[in-house]
Amino acid sequence: MNKLNRKIAVIGLGYVGLPLLNALSNKFNVIGFDIDKEKVDKYKKGIDVTGEIGENVEKLKDKLSYDIEDIREANFYIVTVPTPINSDKTPDLLPVISATKMLSKIIKKGDIVVYESTVYPGTTEEVCKPILEESGLLYNRDFYLGYSPERINPGDKINTIDKIIKIVSGSNEEVLNIIDDIYSKIIVAGTFRASSIKVAEAAKVVENTQRDINIAFMNEIATVFDKMDISTNEVLEAAGTKWNFLNFKPGLVGGHCIGVDPYYFIYKAEQLGYRSQLITNARKINEEITDYIKEKAVKMIMKNSDDIKCVKVAIFGLAFKKNVPDIRNSKIFDVIDKLIDYGFEIKLFDSVVDPKEIEEEYNLEISDSQNFEKYDLVILNNIHDSMTDEIYKLISKNENFVNTPQVIDVTSFLNKKEYPQYNIWSL
Repeated sequence: MNKLNRKIAVIGLGYVGLPLLNALSNKFNVIGFDIDKEKVDKYKKGIDVTGEIGENVEKLKDKLSYDIEDIREANFYIVTVPTPINSDKTPDLLPVISATKMLSKIIKKGDIVVYESTVYPGTTEEVCKPILEESGLLYNRDFYLGYSPERINPGDKINTIDKIIKIVSGSNEEVLNIIDDIYSKIIVAGTFRASSIKVAEAAKVVENTQRDINIAFMNEIATVFDKMDISTNEVLEAAGTKWNFLNFKPGLVGGHCIGVDPYYFIYKAEQLGYRSQLITNARKINEEITDYIKEKAVKMIMKNSDDIKCVKVAIFGLAFKKNVPDIRNSKIFDVIDKLIDYGFEIKLFDSVVDPKEIEEEYNLEISDSQNFEKYDLVILNNIHDSMTDEIYKLISKNENFVNTPQVIDVTSFLNKKEYPQYNIWSL
């Protein structure tokens, strides 16, 4: 197998697949595939809808396709499709299964398939392997598997794909050597060879679940400190003077990783007859923090507004995190829905997300930041760097508020000491 020239196909060109394709293109013969024709066409026009590689998408124009025939000649496939959850919080493996079924129609003897999509331990060999064997080829004789969990941090221009240690695993030692060799050529930070595919799968789920648990702790203490009329930020600043204190912050937990991956662990644990208590409760806390913010918003409005029938609320930052256009599982929309139910007029502002996507997914419109009105309440969620000027422009003028300036600052974007006359609340 080592003697074969590797032609690599990356399946799924989102926030993970596109940066990976870009990195691989510098060292290998590659092609990127996605079933979303509109997305591929945008990339070919030089438009990076993810915002992850920017103008570098230009050099990939001839390496992109939505035609399965264009990846048939590849012999090393990397699957980077999404792994969301269903409405009942169980894993939705349909994208992975669909990609695997597609590969089963074109896979050849000697081919290697590596999965990067986050899954519960055992998925690669228990779910994907049997589908690939429908090709008539036998696992570890005719085709081979690997798992290398994605660790891309969307919007992070410092910890880029090449600077993050890559976990690699393979279905046998020879395959692991090949997989390790390929990733080693693009990952400056180096690789870590996991002892098995299942260990590598588990490591990824644990990474994000650990963050979810720690943020849940922050959200719980923030709720209690709010009732005590203590600033959570001041408490964390004081506690952070100890060398081993973990620097986590309270906030909304959304997106396609931290708010999703723990459910994969919970699901697998329940299959094995174990009910995960800590992880389940952490998820519950992080899901319910949106309710606390909604209640706080309504109370602030009721207390400060002369006519609640004519309330206007401005909300800044719609993505699940700052500096990314990704609105998947963004929890701010739970808050928005509740405020709309109360009959409040909502104005939305975001300089990075796609207005068309907001309209299609939520039937909402993004307002023009050049036309600020008088608001009863301003909610600051994930503030992109490109939005800071307009935020300060709005906040700095009392005339932009109906009565006493009121702000819910979810991520503590503002320095409260600079606005002593304002009513600013944060987690």
